[in-house]
Amino acid sequence: MTVPTLADLVAPIGVSQFFDAVQGRVHQRFPGRAGRFADLLPWSEVNRVLRQHRLEFPRLRLAQGGEVVPTHSYAETVETRRTGPVSRLLPAAFAEKMRGGATLVLDSVHEMFGPVGDLAAQLEHELRERVQVNLYAGWGVTHGFDVHWDDHDALIVQISGRKRWRVHGVTRPAPLQRDVVLPDKPTGEPIDDFMLEDGDVLYVPRGHWHDVSAVGEESLHLTIGFNRATGVDLVAWLADQLRAEEVFRTDLPRFGTPEQKAERARALRERVAALMDDDVVARFLDDRDAQAPAISDVGMPWTATKDLLPPGDESEVRLLTPRAVLSAGPETVSLAAAGKRLVFAKAAEPVLEVLIGAARHPIKELVEAGAPLLDRVTVRALLGELVTQGVLAPE
Repeated sequence: MTVPTLADLVAPIGVSQFFDAVQGRVHQRFPGRAGRFADLLPWSEVNRVLRQHRLEFPRLRLAQGGEVVPTHSYAETVETRRTGPVSRLLPAAFAEKMRGGATLVLDSVHEMFGPVGDLAAQLEHELRERVQVNLYAGWGVTHGFDVHWDDHDALIVQISGRKRWRVHGVTRPAPLQRDVVLPDKPTGEPIDDFMLEDGDVLYVPRGHWHDVSAVGEESLHLTIGFNRATGVDLVAWLADQLRAEEVFRTDLPRFGTPEQKAERARALRERVAALMDDDVVARFLDDRDAQAPAISDVGMPWTATKDLLPPGDESEVRLLTPRAVLSAGPETVSLAAAGKRLVFAKAAEPVLEVLIGAARHPIKELVEAGAPLLDRVTVRALLGELVTQGVLAPE
């Protein structure tokens, strides 16, 4: 299947309009054709994961009427030979809870379903933030959770069925998970009340109160959550950078005179001001992208061989670092990804530019990008080095 892009999710408006006028500001519903996400997560795949995976609480949980359903009422603990006790669903009890109106919540499903994982990687590339995808399914007529706000932005993709959403707006602008004040609970009627139908997408900014109710019909949706960088994140990052400065590593003059304390304060303030220049936001965001963890894809069997790649150039390779940062100098080019900085000769730049532009590429395409400066053997050696560094995996 073709993996949806951000443009697909927010159509008919464009991505630039979404960033400029919607993201972080207002909730917005994007109607779509029924069934357009059916291949993203079929019910057969949901059933397979529930059958084959060991899913412990709280990764798998049921919620009803604003409360978490006790795990022992639909699962049992069984002993295994080597890994000790594990949780196993009781099919009849589990189905009974779902018929009774419970909502199934399954966290981080991008790690379990291939197309959902591809969607998460695509959106991480476009949003430039780490993405987590959770699954919600239900058939009842109650809400799984009371009115609440989330500490992350969310794109909700309605896979099948429908649910009623009530959005109450924001009572504290840009609240944080670790904040000095909790937002006040909203009063009065919601500012929006609507059905999210099969094929629709909804964007809800962080801090916007909402509640969701089943309507006695099948409903399966994905919540794509992502935390955008804030000024608090920048200051925390800057504090780590200051460990390189002797003036910040030096003990404070606890028993010094008021003049000595004031002098130290001036020295610290001046150094912070020097580092908080006009480029500090760009430097922070680049480093945030460069430190983002790689996707867990080991690329077997090829990565376990000395060749690292399949022999044919028609085979594809997958970029495991959707937010890799490329920096070009006069004689070298560097790729910052997964906490590493890899430096290559300038001739590698065209190959790396193509590579970081999308999640997957045929090896042939990258060989062609390297010509005429790099021959096929050299390009494949470059790709092999990226495989050994955990940046790339053969498909």
